[in-house]
Amino acid sequence: MEKYKENFLDKIGIPHALAWGYLGVLIFMMGDGVEQGWLSKYLVDRGLSETESALVFTVYGITIGVSSWLSGVLSDMWGVRKTMFYGLIIYLIGVIGFVGIALAQFNFTLMLALYAVKGFGYPLFAYTFLVWIAKKSPQSMLGKAVGWFWFVFTGGLSVLGAIYASWATIAIGYIPTLWTAVLWALIGAVFALVFMKFKTGNEKEENSKKSTIKDLLNGLTIIKREPKVGIAGIIRTINTITLFGFPVFMPLYMQGQGFTEAEWLHIWAVAVGGNIIFNLIFGFVGDIIGWRKTVLWFGCVGCTITTLLFYYSPQILPNNITFVMVCGFLWGMTLAGYVPLSALVPSLVKVEKGAAMSILNLGAGLSAFVGPAIIGIVYSLGGSGSAIIWSFAILYVITAILSRFIALPEEAIGTPRQIRKMELERLSNS
Repeated sequence: MEKYKENFLDKIGIPHALAWGYLGVLIFMMGDGVEQGWLSKYLVDRGLSETESALVFTVYGITIGVSSWLSGVLSDMWGVRKTMFYGLIIYLIGVIGFVGIALAQFNFTLMLALYAVKGFGYPLFAYTFLVWIAKKSPQSMLGKAVGWFWFVFTGGLSVLGAIYASWATIAIGYIPTLWTAVLWALIGAVFALVFMKFKTGNEKEENSKKSTIKDLLNGLTIIKREPKVGIAGIIRTINTITLFGFPVFMPLYMQGQGFTEAEWLHIWAVAVGGNIIFNLIFGFVGDIIGWRKTVLWFGCVGCTITTLLFYYSPQILPNNITFVMVCGFLWGMTLAGYVPLSALVPSLVKVEKGAAMSILNLGAGLSAFVGPAIIGIVYSLGGSGSAIIWSFAILYVITAILSRFIALPEEAIGTPRQIRKMELERLSNS
């Protein structure tokens, strides 16, 4: 038998059979990110109240959460390619309806309904590909593989989408910019669904069972059969509460500390940039020192420290924006320390990997509500910004405690890199 050889993509952590999918997700999410920085203000400027605009994005977030959970379950029921295709179609219906009908008529009810449809579509496309990565990547390189996913996901959504929009909104206008999301989604889908041949397994055989309500509920009942998966879902929910919570109260706090709105936006851009970069780096780190160890020390412990540091930085060195940016960057960096969860969770089960990933994706969706909800509860009880930040820090401490319960049996054997060495030796000798 021919000696097994890794190619360049495998060596840097991208399973070569899935490479086109990564590019497809990058381009697809770039299209989805074209409105991130300006749509809310645009809706208010056109006549919606701030409450109505917020409600549009709240409903959007609800459908994202539901769809994130369904991505893993439906991929088990229908297959990855079919689920991603349906996600594309739903997304296109949402974009075309929202831009072509709801905004054209400026009908608030239609905006709520059709933007929600758009939110239901993209997780079925992007997160289903993450499930496919979890199922088909060698375990010892899974940390790097999911790290690359989050790199292209956030890079497309928050970086390329924003850069493109900053040019397009001026060059062609706001509405035409929204229409180009259709083009980017289609280009991304061509790479992910046509160029990627799905040669890593017989997907049809793996998903030939008849779809039933029982199969659908499996995405929730798995936490009873596999408690570790439920614990990981809780950790994932807490992971990004500050990512969604900070934008709610930090702008006013920073202005109270002497920074302008523009300066806060620069601080936030640096913080998010740190997160994007280390989404990739911690995927590699996890494969070297172990996934749970990376989550524990860089994610749980790291976020506990940097969350407090970011908040108190303008009090430690008043009016020093560079110091605040550094602290924000460190916070974004440690937030990415949880990335190996996407490798760890599917490895906790032998068969129901899609259902396990559904719980993790559900946790990601719930973060969008839990973060702002904590702020609302603290304020309603008469608490201040410091009470909010300590609440977040305590929750990160809780994730550190919970992480000890999601150890893999393989941790007794060695790190993922050591396991990979054994895999390659076995493949070379076969």
